Amino acid sequence: MAITAAMVKELREKSGAGMMDCKKALNETNGNMDEAMEYLRKNGQAKAEKKAARIAAEGIVKIAVKDNTAAIVEVNSETDFVAKNEKFQTYVGKVAEQVLVSNAADIDAFMEESWTEDASKTVKDALVEQVAVIGENLKIRRFEKVVAENGCVVDYIHGGGRIGVIVEADTTVVNDAVKEAMKNIAMQIAALNPKYVTRSEISAEYIAHEKEILLAQIMNDPKESQKPEKVINGMIEGRVNKELKEICLVDQVYVKAEDGKQTVAKYLEAVSKEAGAPVSVKRFVRFETGEGLEKKNEDFAAEVAAQMR
Repeated sequence: MAITAAMVKELREKSGAGMMDCKKALNETNGNMDEAMEYLRKNGQAKAEKKAARIAAEGIVKIAVKDNTAAIVEVNSETDFVAKNEKFQTYVGKVAEQVLVSNAADIDAFMEESWTEDASKTVKDALVEQVAVIGENLKIRRFEKVVAENGCVVDYIHGGGRIGVIVEADTTVVNDAVKEAMKNIAMQIAALNPKYVTRSEISAEYIAHEKEILLAQIMNDPKESQKPEKVINGMIEGRVNKELKEICLVDQVYVKAEDGKQTVAKYLEAVSKEAGAPVSVKRFVRFETGEGLEKKNEDFAAEVAAQMR
């Protein structure tokens, strides 16, 4: 069967693969479009396997929101260049939309779900195709879904996808003012990276462990170790409180406070008064791209030289 330019164009638009790859796929399958797509997918699988060992520590965070449900996902790439690519960003947006309707409890289950864009594929299949099209190892690293049972969800993306935050507000009043306040809280979380909403979420074991460390530090200091036990205990309490103010959202100084002293808790009190009903933060999710991942040491000149040999 003669392969026409129109057929190549159609397959290229459907698959996102390169022109020569599409032409070869059509030739190999005698012009059958479905079989050519399958050929490209299989070819993509081969390419993905070769790239799987390469470190994917760049990428972006995307959030999808519908009604009272928000989904956040981090998808990693090998380079920042690809992370800024429109095709990659569109794909990550689709992954976030998939999470929005997913019931998967973990990544493994998520990868085996039917891809909402094309039920004949799994999420893993769609990822493999993107690896083939984009030419880098890609990884869906993590996701989370937040459903507001009594209130609303608000999202915030910082730095073009470097940091993503979802805040769940617990309130009987949902209006523009409350949503704006939650957006401010989300920006606070993005900037200061708290670990908890309130101190009540922190385990007694964690605090006891911190106190042990602080006591050991004091006892290893020739001057501080000579102080009375009551003074040492006071020092430990003071240092623990200082740490908790940094890691607990409501104890942090509100970043937009005009006096530089108002805490997030006090800010929420003011918001509640204005709304005429209690407004609190029930939970939040914060993803920062690549946190905890090892990044490869790029030597672009060496890489180019190696390819020219």
